[in-house]
Amino acid sequence: MTLARPVLRAVPASFPPYTLRLPEAGAIPLICDSPHSGTLYPDDFGYAIAFDTLRAGEDTDVHVLWDSLPSVGATLLTAEFPRAYIDPNRDLEDIDPAMLDGAWPTPLNPGEKTRLGIGLLWRDAGPDGRQPIYARRLGVAEVQSRIARYHAPYHAAMREQIEAAHARFGAVWHLNLHSMPANSYEGLQIQSDHPLADFVLGDRDGSTAAPEFTAMVAQALRERGFSVAINDPFKGVALIARLGRPAERRHSLQVELHRGLYMNETTRERSTGFDALREALAGVSRDIATYVKEQVK
Repeated sequence: MTLARPVLRAVPASFPPYTLRLPEAGAIPLICDSPHSGTLYPDDFGYAIAFDTLRAGEDTDVHVLWDSLPSVGATLLTAEFPRAYIDPNRDLEDIDPAMLDGAWPTPLNPGEKTRLGIGLLWRDAGPDGRQPIYARRLGVAEVQSRIARYHAPYHAAMREQIEAAHARFGAVWHLNLHSMPANSYEGLQIQSDHPLADFVLGDRDGSTAAPEFTAMVAQALRERGFSVAINDPFKGVALIARLGRPAERRHSLQVELHRGLYMNETTRERSTGFDALREALAGVSRDIATYVKEQVK
């Protein structure tokens, strides 16, 4: 079992917002991102919740599990900041105005994620998703600074890689990489009569990726012994909705993996299954790369 680096309660807020790993083999139009695995908690966060409870929102180590992607020609973008601070998989208008200490200068459009307490600015956290993060309201200038320092640069980097790949190859495939807690149905307030799958692929009901691409990724996972669900319970949020336009040969797929496969959800420590899962995903990455190469011959 490989060991993770320590996670600190607060670090100076001047760190780079993301890490970008470019293809190590011949580049292919496969752009992947892990928007929620960041573990650098800015020292201006000002949270009022136990740190271990706050960390329950992380997709801890997802970028490590998929770290073979550049070796097959893909690009891998990883957020360094935590999603509870500002979530790069949310639209800028998805803010609860009750969290702010003043009026936002432009119209807001809080959606279902904000209702659940996990909009652009997380209101709540914890294993049950119901524990308040703050004992204060956030300043408008403070939130604007979070957007400018972290959210905007992440999206600019993603847009640059996507557009460059599409311009070069005439097509692009995007994987939006996540992990999901064992109690995901409960957290989303969804009743289900079946257990959470090992992997959930989200293409917003077929609107963000060609069905054959979604099916190919599902098959690659099933061949390695994993159970796979499609759009149940995660369909994908802002990133794939913005990027996925199959008619233009722009395919975007969200990939959620069950945290029970690789971590202790209470301590966030890597489990004995970590290395085996990492190796399996290296094989899945090779299969996806082969598919993409075939599409752009």
